[in-house]
Amino acid sequence: MSRRKPEKTRIARRKLLTGGVVLAGGAASAALTAARAVDDNLPPHLPAWMKEQGAPFLSPPYGQPSPFEKNVIRRPRAPTPTTTAAASMTPWQNLHGIITPNGLHFERHHAGVPAIDPDQHRLILHGLVKRPLIFTMDDIVRFPSESHIYFLECSGNSFWTGNTPQSTVQHTHGEMSCCEWTGVRLSTVLHEAGLDPQAKWMLAEGADAAGMARSVPITKALDDALIVYAQNGERLRPEQGYPLRLFLPGYEGNTNVKWLRRLKLGDQPFQTRDETSKYTDLMPDGAARQFTFVMEAKSVITFPSGGQFLREKGFYEISGLAWSGRGRITRVDVSTDAGTTWKEARLQQPILAKCLTRFRLSWNWDGTPAYLQSRTVDETGYVQPTRAQLVDVRGLHSDYHYNAIQTWQIAQDGTVSNVV
Repeated sequence: MSRRKPEKTRIARRKLLTGGVVLAGGAASAALTAARAVDDNLPPHLPAWMKEQGAPFLSPPYGQPSPFEKNVIRRPRAPTPTTTAAASMTPWQNLHGIITPNGLHFERHHAGVPAIDPDQHRLILHGLVKRPLIFTMDDIVRFPSESHIYFLECSGNSFWTGNTPQSTVQHTHGEMSCCEWTGVRLSTVLHEAGLDPQAKWMLAEGADAAGMARSVPITKALDDALIVYAQNGERLRPEQGYPLRLFLPGYEGNTNVKWLRRLKLGDQPFQTRDETSKYTDLMPDGAARQFTFVMEAKSVITFPSGGQFLREKGFYEISGLAWSGRGRITRVDVSTDAGTTWKEARLQQPILAKCLTRFRLSWNWDGTPAYLQSRTVDETGYVQPTRAQLVDVRGLHSDYHYNAIQTWQIAQDGTVSNVV
C-alpha cells in the first residue's frame, strides 16, 4: 500500500533536489559540499553505487550485515560485564518479524562461555533409569529430529523497580529472543534408557565452569522438551550452548540448560544452588515461591518505543510483540492514552504456541502527548496485568517473572521515552 507523504516532507525533498540550500557561518562551504554529495545520489541522478563494481562474490565467506546497520547490536546489561555472570540484550527496536538472528540472540551465562570440542562432548543419562547411557554428538543427531519456533526469555527480563526514562525496548525487554530450534525430543532419549516409574524429576546440568543445574518435572520432560543442537538452520552458537542444550518451551530461560552434559532422574527436586540461592520469587509475607517455571503472557510495543523519535504528526503503524509460556496469543489491545481506551490490534501470522506473535495497529498521531501501552491475552484466558495489579499480589521484593504492561510516552516534540 502506497502512503502519501505529508506536504512538508515532499517540499523539503524538492528543495534538496534543486540545490535550494541556504547556509550561514564558517561551516557553510563544508556543509554545501556534503549536501551536494547527497544531492548527487538522489533522483534524477544516478547514485554512486550504480557507477562502480560491487563487492566480490562470496566475500566475506560468512555473510555480514550492511555497515550502515553497525548499531544494531547486542548490548550488555551491566556497564562492565564479567565472565562470572553476564548478560546481553536483543535490540528489538531495530528488528522486524518474530525471528531473532543468531548473532543478536540475547546471552546469559554464569561463568563465561566454554570452548567445547563436540567430538569430545558427552551427554550422560543416569539415575532412575533401567539402562544408564552415555551419548556422543553423533548418537544424538542420529535420532529423529524436529524443528519448532519458540521464544526464550530470561526470568529476570524486565525490572520490578523500573528503568530510566532513556531506556529502549532493548533495555526493558531485551533478554528475550525467538528462533527456530532443531533437535531431538527429550522423551525419545529418555525412553531409550527406560524410565523407572518412580522418576518424577530430572536434573539437567551444563558443562560450563559454573556447572549450572536445574530440576525439571518429568511431566515437562516427557511433553514438549527438546535436546537442541541447531538454531535458525545452523549449529548452536557457543554462547547459546554449543554443541548441545536443553530446551523447555515456555519455561524460564535458566532451566534451558546450555552446554548440556548430564541428565539424572530422581523422585524429588534436587535443590541445586541455582534453584535455591536464586530464581525464586520473594513474596510480600517473606515466603519464597519456588519452581515458578512458566513465563506468563506478556507484550511490548517495539515501535514507537523508548529512544525513538516521531518526526511529524500523521499516520504511523504501532507494532510490537506478544508471547506466552502457556500457549498461543489470542488477542492484543493497544492504548494510546495510558489505558483509558483500547483498540484491538491485528495479529500477524504465524500465530504459534509459545512463540512470539507480531501485532500491528494503524494510528494517526495528532501531535499531542500520548501514552502507548499493549495488553495481551493468551489461549488460557490469562490477561497481562498492569504494574499496580502485579505489585499488589507480588510486592516489590522479587527479581524475577515481571510481566506487567509497559508504557511509552510520546512527547509533543516526538521524542519517545520509558515511563518508570
